Amino acid sequence: MTKTPDNIRTRAQELRATLDDHNYAYYVLDEPSVPDAEYDRLFRELQKLEAEFPELESDDSPTRRVGSRADTSFAEVAHRLPMLSLDNAFSEEELRDFDRRVRERLGMEATIEYVCEPKLDGLAVSLNYEKGVLTRAATRGDGYTGEDITANIRTIPSVPLKLRGSGYPDQLEVRGEVYMPRAGFEQLNERLADQGEKTFVNPRNAAAGSLRQKKSAVTAKRPLEMCAYSMAVTDETALPDTHWQSLQLVRAWGFRINPEMTLATGADGCLQAYQALMEKRDGLPYEIDGIVFKVNRLDLQNRLGFVSRAPRWAIAHKFPAQEEITVLEDVEFQVGRTGAVTPVARLKPVFVGGVTVSNATLHNMDEIQRLDVRKGDSVFIRRAGDVIPKVVSVILEKRPENAQAVELPEHCPVCGSDIVQIQGEAVARCSGGLYCPAQRKEAIRHYASRKALDIEGLGDRLIEILVDEEMVSTVADLYHLTKFQLASLERMGDKSAANLVAAIDRSRNPVLWRFLYALGIREVGEATAKSLAAHFGSLEAVAGASEEALQEVPDVGPIVAGHVRSFFDQPHNQETLTALRESGVEWQTEQVVRPEELPLAGQTWVLTGTLAQMTRDQAKQKLEQLGAKVAGSVSKKTACVVAGEAAGSKLAKAEQLGIDILDEDGLLALLKSHHLED
Repeated sequence: MTKTPDNIRTRAQELRATLDDHNYAYYVLDEPSVPDAEYDRLFRELQKLEAEFPELESDDSPTRRVGSRADTSFAEVAHRLPMLSLDNAFSEEELRDFDRRVRERLGMEATIEYVCEPKLDGLAVSLNYEKGVLTRAATRGDGYTGEDITANIRTIPSVPLKLRGSGYPDQLEVRGEVYMPRAGFEQLNERLADQGEKTFVNPRNAAAGSLRQKKSAVTAKRPLEMCAYSMAVTDETALPDTHWQSLQLVRAWGFRINPEMTLATGADGCLQAYQALMEKRDGLPYEIDGIVFKVNRLDLQNRLGFVSRAPRWAIAHKFPAQEEITVLEDVEFQVGRTGAVTPVARLKPVFVGGVTVSNATLHNMDEIQRLDVRKGDSVFIRRAGDVIPKVVSVILEKRPENAQAVELPEHCPVCGSDIVQIQGEAVARCSGGLYCPAQRKEAIRHYASRKALDIEGLGDRLIEILVDEEMVSTVADLYHLTKFQLASLERMGDKSAANLVAAIDRSRNPVLWRFLYALGIREVGEATAKSLAAHFGSLEAVAGASEEALQEVPDVGPIVAGHVRSFFDQPHNQETLTALRESGVEWQTEQVVRPEELPLAGQTWVLTGTLAQMTRDQAKQKLEQLGAKVAGSVSKKTACVVAGEAAGSKLAKAEQLGIDILDEDGLLALLKSHHLED
């Protein structure tokens, strides 16, 4: 083997020390010291050196975290000191009893100081270090014997492979919790679902499952973190006086400790810490299921000792459970403001997350099929804070023989219109957009919006009032509102009422594309509405077109054609269109012009600068009516640039490329020549 040059050996040592420092800053201090790209550059440099000079390889190198593809054996290992469980307190009274017992056993009248640590919802592990190097990691197991998970633990970035600093004993054991942050859990489940694999019920199960992967290369891809909560040494004289101080030492040696950890005095102080942490619970980036109180002084811990399964000097005060098992009694379907049809689980009431839960979301039919949930099933539900409870899994072994499959209804439970689910979309929708009471407010808001019929003064708050007061049921009812009715509403004076009636009246004769857009047909935006109007010329022609005929329109594919056909097939939508016409609304017809026949067909134009006599949006609409595509940037394919006041880089680029340029007067002359000057 070629001897490694001294300068290369020194550089490798420098790289390891630097990478360890960056890992400590990132995973322990939560204060990244360099950008990710710089870290990656240093990491790759070290990898290259170790590959070129195998003599440099070392088990404590940062490059050795990535995990092996070889199977992990999970051999049994005995704990030098038992990893005991904690007794639990579920009420204020039980916590006060614990504090009283501590003082009585110690024969102390004075209040006791406790360390208050969040109880992370993960997997307890034990890590052994010899002369500062990680030699073995094990699960808790039964408290006396665990499983060897060293290969997998090494892949977790917040676990130091070699301790930092100095002053640590030759033999050191650090205990802590391996957990999966909420964001990482959600991303992992999404990835597993996309791959058609089984997802995890909660972050705790995900952490445990990830630590017990047979191949550590798989564990290395899981977003695991480790937080230390205690240490033990062979020579007890090496320990500081308090548990708090021992955790500060552990942190200095390279471990993450929980930043929410505090000190409290007596039972009252512990209860205040409990309440404060419970209020923070839902905002934390990881899950906790309680708070652990430990007597701070280590000499008092030794005096208190242990019972058979738990220390007398610590207790876990549990938060209300966020997961429970109950029975799914039925599934009902609700319709949202945009027409989305959502299945809702009706549950046998169960106390979870601090409240009694009887409903839970099932999201959509794809989720029902993924879970294979049926009426009558025993289900695992989860509620975190104010988040809507959701069904996360089914207990198949408890499935009754008469369990019924859940089926999507054919008709909207609110208005009776057809429920439509386009192939490839997860969400099913009610097709009675103009009529359906569940979609009423959203339909009116869209109809009156600036890009639709632009009814000035008809804002969201007023729409809420008009619908809630039952003055308006469909958009057709807007045209029957009187100044007297509107003036009677709160914060609506005579002048505002008169202005709104006038704005509604001005919307009675819309151009066809605006009216098509205002109908709120799914997937029909401005551009599609313009294409439909130009291709068919009248609403009647659009409404009577088959899906095949609709797909002859540029940019209209099978999905959009299906939505348009479904909208006009609903009797309730036809009734609303008839009511609009009877209310005096007459949408215009357009001369049918094929796109290829328009004067600017196939040309790309760009607008830049400020126009004095129209807005850029208005200019864009006029150019599109002439067949042009209006783009946001200049390229060799640009046919012409319209430059207003203070035109900048786009004008300069157009001049550089030799592209035709029009000022505002030139644009107005072009529009006038095609009778579009108004």
